[in-house]
Amino acid sequence: MNDVLEAVNSQVFSVWFLIGAALVFWMQAGFAMVEAGFTRAKNSGNIIMKNLMDFCIGTVMFIFIGFGLFLGEDALFGLVGIPNLDIFSNYASFDWSGFVFNLVFCATTATIVSGAMAERTKFISYCVYSGVISGLIYPIEAHWTWGGGWLAQIGFHDFAGSNCIHMVGGIGALIGAWILGARIGKFTKDEKGKVTKVNAFPGHNIPIGALGVFILWFGWYGFNGAAATSVDQLGHIFVTTTIAPAVATVTTMVFTWLKYKKPDVSMCLNASLAGLVGITAGCDSVNAFGAIIVGIVSGLLVVFGVWFLDYVLRVDDPVGAVAVHMLNGIWGTVAVGLLADSSVPGYAIANANGDVISGLLMGGGFELLGIQLLGMFATLSFATVTLFITFKLIDATLGLRVSEEEELTGLDSTEHGLASAYAGFSIMDITGMEMEANANTDLGVIDYENASRTLKDTAIKVVRNDGEDAVLHKVVIIAKLSRYDKLRKAMNDLGVTGMTVTQVMGCGIQKGAGEMYRGVEMDATLLPKVKLEIVVSKIPVEEVIETAKKALYTGHIGDGKIFVYDVSKVVKIRTGEEDASALADVE
Repeated sequence: MNDVLEAVNSQVFSVWFLIGAALVFWMQAGFAMVEAGFTRAKNSGNIIMKNLMDFCIGTVMFIFIGFGLFLGEDALFGLVGIPNLDIFSNYASFDWSGFVFNLVFCATTATIVSGAMAERTKFISYCVYSGVISGLIYPIEAHWTWGGGWLAQIGFHDFAGSNCIHMVGGIGALIGAWILGARIGKFTKDEKGKVTKVNAFPGHNIPIGALGVFILWFGWYGFNGAAATSVDQLGHIFVTTTIAPAVATVTTMVFTWLKYKKPDVSMCLNASLAGLVGITAGCDSVNAFGAIIVGIVSGLLVVFGVWFLDYVLRVDDPVGAVAVHMLNGIWGTVAVGLLADSSVPGYAIANANGDVISGLLMGGGFELLGIQLLGMFATLSFATVTLFITFKLIDATLGLRVSEEEELTGLDSTEHGLASAYAGFSIMDITGMEMEANANTDLGVIDYENASRTLKDTAIKVVRNDGEDAVLHKVVIIAKLSRYDKLRKAMNDLGVTGMTVTQVMGCGIQKGAGEMYRGVEMDATLLPKVKLEIVVSKIPVEEVIETAKKALYTGHIGDGKIFVYDVSKVVKIRTGEEDASALADVE
């Protein structure tokens, strides 16, 4: 009877193993939604494409080289597996389940980098990176821990991938984003090149980002639990995988509420993922109290990490990938050495002699902590060197970054010929639209000074003309979206302190590029434009026109148009002032 039960149990967990692999694959959708939601709409199609190709390119590379390097016969003293093509030569006895299971984890490592390098990376360069990490870098370092390599032989423990997957992916995210450089407008610099301000680029669709987080959390039960070998162990893993992210999210909510006076939505979404990353290495080996500790530290660490990248390292990470994955991958790996509890179900951490060892804070001494630190630093060093070389070689050959105009226009259009990922919807990009006060700004309003209000530029307002009979002009400029920032700065330098800005689609008679959508040629004359409306009284309209022409001129079709209208009446609703007086102060 016992033999029958064991056989049934083995079959059940074999099926669960594959279900877990399917859940991990489903996490690709979560990563795609988080990255798309946390970035700007003009790059959504490019982001979806990158996340799709991470898995597809990774599959091809894993078939031909990655699987062998990862799980092939151990060689070079546990440093690497021997590549093989057993999937073709010995398919009848091939480990099909093991191949699929490890493939989906490999794809996860690759896709972590995508978010940190979003909105300014050449698609072909990203494809090359994805192939290298899936075929070479991840399989080698994962072999050390999960393929019978040298770390596994000394007792290093990373049950589901805080170290092998998330830390390595996070390191790639940091190195890639650093070499690539920040998105245009992320950091404001002075004449000497010193950063004076960090600018926020709000994600265009936080609900989609939140959906991605829920998908990832759901998939994480397979990510952490698929390798469980008993019901008790699986239940324990589900408990820790629930506690850590929940506690991390509450911690971040409270911290941001106290620090920023409001609970930060996007940061709390990051915190849920940070808690999941932090618990991944020790989900099978820490108890409930340990999961709480992991969650608290993860919740604080993700906020610190986002701040540290922005204000200290000056590295632009649009989705917080470095803070979530690298920092919490490191923390999760170290946490095993501190909090591993030998009393939990299915505990299996032992040293090279086969002796069971526990974490430092659980009475086990420094042995396990030392092993975890060694494994973490070895993996970190290997990943840093290989990923740095990879990105530098790609940058020197193909180039990593798109041109300035391509970045400002959006990668959907320039990289994929996709006018918009949201056809039929009106999308407004609100980043980079601030104006600065200058000599033409009237700040002599008592209410303004008393209230210390922030300058706002959501209405058409410019400068005052002292004459009651001043002639008012409305200048409407329609130009390329990519030229907006240069035009805004030129107008601000001229003395314009406010404008109305609208994103529009422009249709001209000139022939377009003949882009294709699903094999059908599109009319490419309908292109994204920016429309600026400015009312001037004191500034001569001729100066506005000349300044706009200088800022927008490229000599190519599509530079734009300028329209000038007489304005017969302006009324300020708040005070009832009319005409030039209505334009006198900044509201």
